[in-house]
Amino acid sequence: MTRVLVVDDSKFMRTVIGNALGNAGYEVETAANGSEAVETVTAFDPDVVTMDVEMPEMGGIDAVERIMATSPTPILMLSVHTERGTEATLDALERGAVDFLHKPDGSDSRNIAHLTDEVVEKVDDLAEADVSSVALARASATAYATRSGRASGTGRRTTAGNAVAGGSADAQVNFERTAGPDVAPGIGTDSETDADATPVAVDGDRTDAPTVVLGASTGGPKIVERLFERLPSDLEAKVLVVQHMPPGFTERFADRLDSRSQYDVSEATDMARLKPGEAAVAPGNAHLEVASNVGDALRLRLDDGDRVHGVRPAIDVTMKSAAERVSDGLCGVVLTGMGRDGAAGIEAIRTAGGHTIAQDEATSPVFGIPCQAIETGCVDTVAPAGGIADAIVDAFTTDGENDE
Repeated sequence: MTRVLVVDDSKFMRTVIGNALGNAGYEVETAANGSEAVETVTAFDPDVVTMDVEMPEMGGIDAVERIMATSPTPILMLSVHTERGTEATLDALERGAVDFLHKPDGSDSRNIAHLTDEVVEKVDDLAEADVSSVALARASATAYATRSGRASGTGRRTTAGNAVAGGSADAQVNFERTAGPDVAPGIGTDSETDADATPVAVDGDRTDAPTVVLGASTGGPKIVERLFERLPSDLEAKVLVVQHMPPGFTERFADRLDSRSQYDVSEATDMARLKPGEAAVAPGNAHLEVASNVGDALRLRLDDGDRVHGVRPAIDVTMKSAAERVSDGLCGVVLTGMGRDGAAGIEAIRTAGGHTIAQDEATSPVFGIPCQAIETGCVDTVAPAGGIADAIVDAFTTDGENDE
């Protein structure tokens, strides 16, 4: 039986969430704060943890870091939908939490019944997902690796028919290379310290004003942040980011990317122009489309139409519009997440002559989205999290080792 640990300082929340999970067939244990959670994880060995953000004695952020360092476990954060709660949630995701839900606060039609239904659905997904324990174990140290100076070996993993970029091996595991065409040599550095913080060098001739479309879901925020730290301004790319998040979180997420990268990053607005060296994050609850490509700038459009794959914004919507309208260099990237959003977009970009990249299984907290894209046969490069930025740069340079 799947075991779930429910962590919340509110007895009411522990009871209603615990009852909902129990009724769904899970074995449930509870903890009232982060300290109890750390101890209970060791004793109870849960398959999934639901974690409140703000609690006495030890809050959810510190608890996530300790759990991920000692007993890597998929953690679902539950937070209040406030500016402070949003920032704390993003911090928790950076420390290693895999996904989050916000508690109802009266600002919309959601209530406790909606929350418990959503928790059961998320736990169902996390319990069944092929979550890499290696990737989870590394997650807690990711944000602080440059300060601690820890180093890791270089990993390399392939899927037949795809090129594989090396780079910093988040997994700290060396994989034997399997047979298959278009296998690329390693990219990047062996040192995680170097790879985490230093922008990739752009050597040789590059494509003018290329466009990059990044798509991610569960487990994505931390990996997208690290990617932006390494994305060089010298590439002068126009970057579109589709991260599955609700309204409110995407604006703060864009601010974090802006503060940690060489790019000017903001939440996308309708009919805005995106120029080289700029990035736009799809706002929660709206699809992001490329309306036109004039000169070296993109004109963006927001659409609040039907959900695609049950989500809005959807990766497929953005990628398909880019494939139709971008006339310059184009690269589509799919990162960790559940479901198949992005697979059709990757096909469209590849058909349009663009380059396509997928995160590898070893460093994907949840391998659903990259796996579905790879299975289309339209992914050019499979790369670990630490090698994605290298693979993007290589796609737009004429003397890169992986150029076709």
